[in-house]
Amino acid sequence: MSSPAELKDKLLKALKSDRTVMLRLSGDDGGAAQPMTVQLDKDTGDHQLYIFTAKDSDLVESLGQRQAAQVVFASKGHDLFATIDGELVAVGDPALIDRFWNPFVAAWFEGGQTDPKLQLLRFEPGEAHIWENDNSVFAGVRLLMGRDPKADYKDKTAHLPLS
Repeated sequence: MSSPAELKDKLLKALKSDRTVMLRLSGDDGGAAQPMTVQLDKDTGDHQLYIFTAKDSDLVESLGQRQAAQVVFASKGHDLFATIDGELVAVGDPALIDRFWNPFVAAWFEGGQTDPKLQLLRFEPGEAHIWENDNSVFAGVRLLMGRDPKADYKDKTAHLPLS
């Protein structure tokens, strides 16, 4: 059984290691969710996610400067899932770009950190809904033994603030 704090810690650890999320702007015209690579600022501990993308992408063109958005996450082992509501902000701070710059990002932007197409985004998380997935073999065995799967599941989900 996991407490909400433990689920939050598991989510943050999985985001740091897996780093791929589905991101979409909220609302009717938010468009389709897109896979994005995120980075957490390990120095501040504020759980904000930073994302490099191109200024001419549909997401950035629809964003403006700030808009409600949602991140959907599934860990690589499918043992943890989450939706995180928050706000997406366009960032132009050269110090932040420098802090999160890495060879993987550089491969996409020939002009380096000053490439005119480069856009850094910051996802400011609000509420998160986290689900921990039980191993299906164990869940099946417990079901065969007559245990109520709903009782096992109730401690494997949390709705909490990440901000």
